[in-house]
Amino acid sequence: MTRVICFDIETTGFEYTRGDRCIEIGAVEIIDGKITDNTFHQYINPDGKIIPPESYMVHKISNAFLEDKPKFAAVAKPFLDFIGTSPVVAHNGIDFDFPFINYELSQLNMPQIPRSQQQDTLVIARNRLFGPKSYTLDALAKWYGISLTARADAHGALIDAEILAKVYLELDNTEPAPDISEIIEKYHTAMLAHPKIGTEFPHRSFPAHDDELENHRAFMEKIKK
Repeated sequence: MTRVICFDIETTGFEYTRGDRCIEIGAVEIIDGKITDNTFHQYINPDGKIIPPESYMVHKISNAFLEDKPKFAAVAKPFLDFIGTSPVVAHNGIDFDFPFINYELSQLNMPQIPRSQQQDTLVIARNRLFGPKSYTLDALAKWYGISLTARADAHGALIDAEILAKVYLELDNTEPAPDISEIIEKYHTAMLAHPKIGTEFPHRSFPAHDDELENHRAFMEKIKK
């Protein structure tokens, strides 16, 4: 059995080292290439951190809504138990989701998600796809024809994790893009092997015919007048 976890988080902001906190975790289970009904979802009280308006406009989660939700310390172990030792997938996860979650875990002196478990669909997509102009989760979903209706009004960790799981499965079934350097080298070698490359060609001239010269003289006379 092959098990993979796709997850996403919502936060108060981007700078966890400056006090930003995780306020929602959503995770979706994939077993043997199929999304199951087994999910993890939890809103989290940011422990006094105020959610700025620009963040609220993205996920529509307010401090008032989170007042009665558990703090991260109560959510961490259930989340780690859910992912277990399975590969964990996030979009732009290497730069954001994994460092953010691992920082939160480190503040509780709890085990972090090791690099060996981490997979990033942004990295996978850039290595496998040449077509999309953008590699955001939205762009990849549109590329594969995956509906974004569920996130029309706001981002949500579980909604995004479900979209991510669908994108991940599509990427997993996409053949890796060819190595362009190998293609260039192949054609470069072929060009050098061409029998006319680097040889001396005889000088050739293309004198104008009498009627062409006459037409040219007549045209020049018309210009002068």
